[in-house]
Amino acid sequence: MVLAAVVVGVCAACSAEKPPPAAPPQIPTIVAPTSFTRVPQMVDRPLPDDCELIVPVEILHQRLGRELPGELQTIIGIPEPSLGRTGKIDCYYGMERQALAAAPVIIGLATYVDEATATGRVADSVAAERQDGATVTEVEVGKRKASLVVTKDERLLMGSLGKTTFVSRAKAGVLPDDVVGTFLAALAQQAMTPIEEA
Repeated sequence: MVLAAVVVGVCAACSAEKPPPAAPPQIPTIVAPTSFTRVPQMVDRPLPDDCELIVPVEILHQRLGRELPGELQTIIGIPEPSLGRTGKIDCYYGMERQALAAAPVIIGLATYVDEATATGRVADSVAAERQDGATVTEVEVGKRKASLVVTKDERLLMGSLGKTTFVSRAKAGVLPDDVVGTFLAALAQQAMTPIEEA
């Protein structure tokens, strides 16, 4: 009788300790959705002075599906009143002691005196690329329309939002042509979406 009571007591203790370990795995499933479900909003943002505030290297690598060797280099442009440009920043990803223009991925933002000037600059740039033999198609960047330009050497996506123009470009071969447009659109959307401080 005493032995049976001990066995029952031990089994009861075993069964009593099983439920707590089942609870911890539920915690990540509750936390994860809240950190990924918010849809970022593109805005006519002020130009930051750091490319990590435009498209962080980590996010670029996630979108690309691999890491680029080399470093990120930031170049702050100067205003050009003759063009109506009030500011400019260019981000060169994967720099390995080559000329800036040879970077595999480049993202640039520029601000202009007004929305019409920004729109006009994009239209002029797209027209110039088309005249040089590039093919141009329309793609969506968030809720905006932008132009995907395919040249012999690179793929670039150009558009504007308010007074700001955005350009994301990748050298030919960085990604297959059937997915490079989606990649460049994701970079452009991120570039026009301010990163919230943690």
